[in-house]
Amino acid sequence: MAPSDPTCSLADLDGWSFPGTALAVLGHPIKHSISPAMHNAALASLAVATPRFSNWRYFRFEVHPDDLPRALDLFHAKNFHGLNLTVPHKVLAVDRVAAIEPIARPIGAINTLLHTPAGWRGHNTDGYGLAAAIRETLGLELTGAHVVLLGAGGAARGAAVECLQRRCASLWIANRTEANLRTLLAHLAPLAADIPLRGFTPAAPPADLPSGTLLINATSAGLRPTDEIPVDLTSLPNVAAVFDMIYNPPQTALLARAAALGLPHANGLAMLVHQGAKALEIWTGVPATTTAPVMATAARAALGLA
Repeated sequence: MAPSDPTCSLADLDGWSFPGTALAVLGHPIKHSISPAMHNAALASLAVATPRFSNWRYFRFEVHPDDLPRALDLFHAKNFHGLNLTVPHKVLAVDRVAAIEPIARPIGAINTLLHTPAGWRGHNTDGYGLAAAIRETLGLELTGAHVVLLGAGGAARGAAVECLQRRCASLWIANRTEANLRTLLAHLAPLAADIPLRGFTPAAPPADLPSGTLLINATSAGLRPTDEIPVDLTSLPNVAAVFDMIYNPPQTALLARAAALGLPHANGLAMLVHQGAKALEIWTGVPATTTAPVMATAARAALGLA
């Protein structure tokens, strides 16, 4: 039998004999993840009309980064149908899979793996989740939008690639560490082609920011109550809407400031839902738009927001 503990370890795989189709999320730490609640709710909903999903189940595994290569081999050998990867495995797994979807290559990170006979096939659904969430919560499209992106880490890189692949009108990236900012801009330049791509530090905001700009926070600033706000919104008067990838807490200092200024704003919960629904689509073939509402309800319940 599969372990009943909601958080499993690699040791639990030794005697693994789950009779159904197994999916899992791997991370370090992982106990906070609400992905099992979302995916299992969606699978239960699908099973009502399609009995073959009745024996599908999604598990949560604590995997130390040093153990990731061995873990990927074990999960494949145990015939897990698919895996989700969260921090810090998204980048580490890139060189450990048999193939990567072309659209994910510029991101340099993968969050969804599909079992194939040759090994794992890597995908990245975060960009889809970002675009779908911004459309749902703010009524905006990345295509044709002027975007200010805060951050130069992995999350920002994925968001920047999605903005450029969807042909945003311009992309402005802000980061406090100029060296990291320059590195990201150099990586993105070939992908940007004719799309204006500029960088700045929050302490020196641009004076010529286009009107109607969408601001996306891809930094971790806001996860803790003591975090400083990542940018002074009053220094960016042309920002028209704010999206924060952080979903817990539901209102960061940045979003509170946006609310005080009367700006449309949204947190990252819808992004989490839509990237999860897209991963489930890769594994099941069921359109993400079908499972996203069920996953959203489950996510809110898991966070005590229902």
